[in-house]
Amino acid sequence: MLVDSHCHLDRIKLSESGLTLDEILASARARKVEHFLCVCVDLDGFESMAATVSPFDDVSVSCGVHPLYKSEYDYAQLRQLASQAKVVAIGETGLDYHYSAETKDWQQKSFEQHCQLSVELDKPLIVHTRNARQDTLDILKNNQAEKAGGVLHCFTESLEMAKAAIELNFYISISGIVTFGNASELREVVKALPVERLLVETDSPWLAPKPYRGKQNQPAYVHEVAQYVADLKGISLAELSRITTANFYQLFNHIKN
Repeated sequence: MLVDSHCHLDRIKLSESGLTLDEILASARARKVEHFLCVCVDLDGFESMAATVSPFDDVSVSCGVHPLYKSEYDYAQLRQLASQAKVVAIGETGLDYHYSAETKDWQQKSFEQHCQLSVELDKPLIVHTRNARQDTLDILKNNQAEKAGGVLHCFTESLEMAKAAIELNFYISISGIVTFGNASELREVVKALPVERLLVETDSPWLAPKPYRGKQNQPAYVHEVAQYVADLKGISLAELSRITTANFYQLFNHIKN
């Protein structure tokens, strides 16, 4: 069985897909996807997101503020929402200097707060990082993020950064980007990393893998991501699925498996 370790179910345009969310999840289950982590990007949308997925026992949620969704959020509100039992992770948080270097100071402050909350609540971090390798690692180290652990999601950075994150008790999550024609460096990173520290994800509704590139992504397509990663690692899809699913439940240990 597989897990989609990072998706945004509330962001899927149902009118574009022609399907209900129930049907989209059923399609994924039919491809042996047994659990879905629906990831929050801003506090204003948290309750709506949680309500959208509440009918589904196999969907868990996170709570956090994405570095590209700059808002002067109330830390007390973040802590209150993230403390709820239904929240299994803190994030998505992190640093993105590729798209929004001008908000660097705000991003760093927010990331630090999320790291501290993760340790306080003992809930792992979901980290978005792009073009901010050293600052990301420094903030994780300086705030003892290894105590709760976490994942660098939709990973596109260097092997050196991945290894440093693994030393900090983090996992590396691979999305459909690994199937893209221009992702040769990422493929070499995946080959070099221990499968015991890998997760797979879709980041739905974005970044659909081949052969669906250009279309709206959905959790069923984590099957294609997993197959591609398995081929890179030289193991069977069944083995890759078994290990990455076990990794997921070990990291997100607030989920009742």
